[in-house]
Amino acid sequence: METNKRKSTAPFYAAAAVWLAYAVIFPLYEPLHYVLAAGAALLAFLVSSALCRSGPAGETARPQERTEAEQKPASTGNAELDKMIRDGALAIQEMKRLDENIADPGISADIVRLEQVSAKIFEEVRQHPEKLPQIRRFLDYYLPTTLKLLNAYDRMSGTGVSGENIDTTLAKVEGMMRTIVAAFEKQLDSLYGAEALDISTDITVLENMMAREGLTGDPLKAETKKAEKDGSDIQLEL
Repeated sequence: METNKRKSTAPFYAAAAVWLAYAVIFPLYEPLHYVLAAGAALLAFLVSSALCRSGPAGETARPQERTEAEQKPASTGNAELDKMIRDGALAIQEMKRLDENIADPGISADIVRLEQVSAKIFEEVRQHPEKLPQIRRFLDYYLPTTLKLLNAYDRMSGTGVSGENIDTTLAKVEGMMRTIVAAFEKQLDSLYGAEALDISTDITVLENMMAREGLTGDPLKAETKKAEKDGSDIQLEL
C-alpha cells in the first residue's frame, strides 16, 4: 500500500512573507531591488524547506535512540542473570566474528556448533534462573578460555606464515575443538538432568498405576486383580 506524503506549504509562506516584508521596508523602484527581494525570498524558501525535512529539533535522533533501546536487553531484576545475558550476547557476537574471519572449514563448523549450543544454554538459564549456578564454571572459565584459544588461532592463521610455533599452536587448537564442542553439548545436557529425572519418575508411577488397573498388557495384572478381590494383604509392586 503506497502512502502519499504531502509537502509542507511553510516554505512558500516564508518566501511570500519575505517578499512582503521587503516591499514594506525597502523600495521596489529599480530592477536591482526586485533581484534582492527575490534572492531573500529564495533563501527563506530553502531554509524553511530544510527545516521541514529535518522536522522538530531532536526528532532525527529518535530512531537511533529507539534502536539502542531495542538492542539493550530489559533488566530481569536479577543482577547475576542480567550479567549472564549480557556476557552471553557478547560471546555469541564474538563467535560470529571468529567464524567470519577463520577460513578453515573444520574450525568454522565447530564455531557454528559452539554458537548454537551456547545460545541454547543461555536461553535455558534465562528461562530458569535457578539453573544459573550450574553454569558458573562454564561462564567463568570454559567459555572465555575457548574464545581465547579461537582468537589466538584467528591471529596466527591470519599471518600467512608457516613456522614451528604457529603450526604447532594451530594444530593443538584444531585437535582440541571437538573436545570443546562435546563439553559444551554435555553442559547443555546437564541442565535438563532434574527435568529428566522428574519425567522418568512420572513415567514409572504411571506405568505402575496402569498395570494395577489392568490397563496394560502386563502379565502381572491378573495376579494383582486376584489379590485385590481376595482381600489379600499381598501386593505386587512393579
